[in-house]
Amino acid sequence: MIEAVYALCAVASALCAVLLFRGFRTSRTSLLFWSSLCFAGLAVNNVLLLIDLVILPTTIDLSMPRTITALASVCLLIYGLIWEAK
Repeated sequence: MIEAVYALCAVASALCAVLLFRGFRTSRTSLLFWSSLCFAGLAVNNVLLLIDLVILPTTIDLSMPRTITALASVCLLIYGLIWEAK
């Protein structure tokens, strides 16, 4: 059951990234661009979580790459929020 939850979270994040990018292409609002990059990174983070905890549960620890992708995603969104405020 937990595998389905991890997979659905990855799919939902990727779908949000695609929808945000489509919105950016039509309106050219930069905040949508940064949000789409953030959700794309969160989708990668969720895929790494699925691989780390389900596919390779004991052989390889992917906690550091997961943390780095999550941090980079949030930093992209914060950068976009600061840029949009100017």
